[in-house]
Amino acid sequence: MTQSTSQSLLIRLRTADDAVAWDRFVDLYTPLLFYWARKTGLNSQDAADLVQEVLALVFQKLPTFQYDESKSFRGWLRTVTLNRHREHCRKKMLAMEHVGQSDLEKVAESAQSIWDVEYKRRLVAQAMNLIEPEFKPATWAAVRDFVLTKEHAASIAKRHGVSVWTVYSAKTRFLELLREQLEGLLD
Repeated sequence: MTQSTSQSLLIRLRTADDAVAWDRFVDLYTPLLFYWARKTGLNSQDAADLVQEVLALVFQKLPTFQYDESKSFRGWLRTVTLNRHREHCRKKMLAMEHVGQSDLEKVAESAQSIWDVEYKRRLVAQAMNLIEPEFKPATWAAVRDFVLTKEHAASIAKRHGVSVWTVYSAKTRFLELLREQLEGLLD
């Protein structure tokens, strides 16, 4: 298992040749960056372009990035994304002269409140996707149902053809893996 804390991941990302760390970063953050980009009003193609620009900038900046535990890496990443989006809007404004600063501020304000809630939901969902291969399909289905619903372990076990003990032990293992994946990322 790779190091899982955001601080250790950020430290590992300083070395551009740590492919495992970069793969983990891209796996965890690309869906979130794309979501943020779409929430600014960009279409899928423009959002994908923005995500690529942000990832390229992060790749460029992280070797000298100093992690400050009193600040949020997610906040920094969101700011980078928003600034890149604003830069594109400014370029359009110069070209089209009809997008005003107040429009940019409205986008920023509406995105801010949505981002905080969606960040956590999407990061957890992505971490679950990364954890899923650690379980057999029936066990994964059972633990997912048990964690996400208020159903009794016995009915879930019966439905998925596993023992009640399997449901409980898989839940324990799942929560441990989830904590490892998300440690330091949900600030």
